[in-house]
Amino acid sequence: MSHFRPGLLPTLIVLALLPLLIGLGVWQLQRGEEKRQLLGSYEARRSAPGVDLNQLEQSSDPAYRRVHLRGQFDSQHSLLLDNRIHDGKVGVELLQPFYDQPSGRWVLLNRGWLPWPDRRQAPQFDTPDAPQTLDAWVYVPPGKAFQLHADQPGSDWPRLVTVVDPRALWQQLRRDGLPFELRIQSGPAAYLADWPVVAMSPEKHQAYAVQWFALAIALCGLFIYFGIHNARGNLHGTRHESSHSL
Repeated sequence: MSHFRPGLLPTLIVLALLPLLIGLGVWQLQRGEEKRQLLGSYEARRSAPGVDLNQLEQSSDPAYRRVHLRGQFDSQHSLLLDNRIHDGKVGVELLQPFYDQPSGRWVLLNRGWLPWPDRRQAPQFDTPDAPQTLDAWVYVPPGKAFQLHADQPGSDWPRLVTVVDPRALWQQLRRDGLPFELRIQSGPAAYLADWPVVAMSPEKHQAYAVQWFALAIALCGLFIYFGIHNARGNLHGTRHESSHSL
């Protein structure tokens, strides 16, 4: 131990930071694996044959399942989901009620992203008048969205919102609707409909994990360096005092 004297304060710092850095690295690896499994499930369900709404309601896990719809849009009650960024441009996502005739149920259908460069003017969109045959998929958000303030229901349409809440919409309109959002697949009735499944890819999580582990290694290296350096300094001082005493 005479060749390694790191000191009390560096030892306490390493004991506090090293488990934290390693824990953060492991957590990022776990998040990356979760995202990889989520993407695998997404691809499998998106490539599977579509189902109708009656079959969808019987599913215990409807997330990302493809759905066949046949019916008509309600152009009078549109929602504009605010603060949607695409390729660095500001915009909104257009959501409209859609009545599915075979099931007799309403769904809230996201038709995709619209640019909104000038906040002084309302976003421009149109709604098909004729009955539509569409494919969509169920979107289930990974967690509850953060809101600075709750969206207040009102009488003005289209309505600008910050969070999608189908239940609240059906309650206000007094309609029998499904409690989740459906996202339209690309087609004539869709706007820009290329949503990412996850905000951060598994590779990004792995890169962050590497950074945390690299910081842990660097911390250990500094601890070892200063421990050896201090030990040599103490040994040199001891020898110097010994020579003077002689």
